[in-house]
Amino acid sequence: MSMFDPWNYRKDSGYSEGTDITGYKIAAVDGDIGKVDEATYDVGAASIVVDTGPWILGRKVLLPAGVVQRVDTEDEKVYVDRTKDQIKDSPEYDPSTGDHDDREYRERLGNYYGEYYDRGL
Repeated sequence: MSMFDPWNYRKDSGYSEGTDITGYKIAAVDGDIGKVDEATYDVGAASIVVDTGPWILGRKVLLPAGVVQRVDTEDEKVYVDRTKDQIKDSPEYDPSTGDHDDREYRERLGNYYGEYYDRGL
């Protein structure tokens, strides 16, 4: 069984309760992907909305907090342990529909990222 907890920040990520990461740059394992447009910090429901800018034609993506590997408050950068392609291929996020609150979408997204951890990728 996977130990991946998609909707909580990892204890060793350097994220401290009360830290606002809005505006921080986001770095995938193979390069920068945009900046934090919005972040939620609720226990069991934490996530990050990333504005990808021109990288994926201005698309926004929702990342569960569990993919955050490290938060660098000095450089204002959030490192995630997924590749650009894995993020680009994630279930599409539509901010106008309130997907971040939609249980079915969140389950689909958590399962999508969880598969990588289950396979050790």
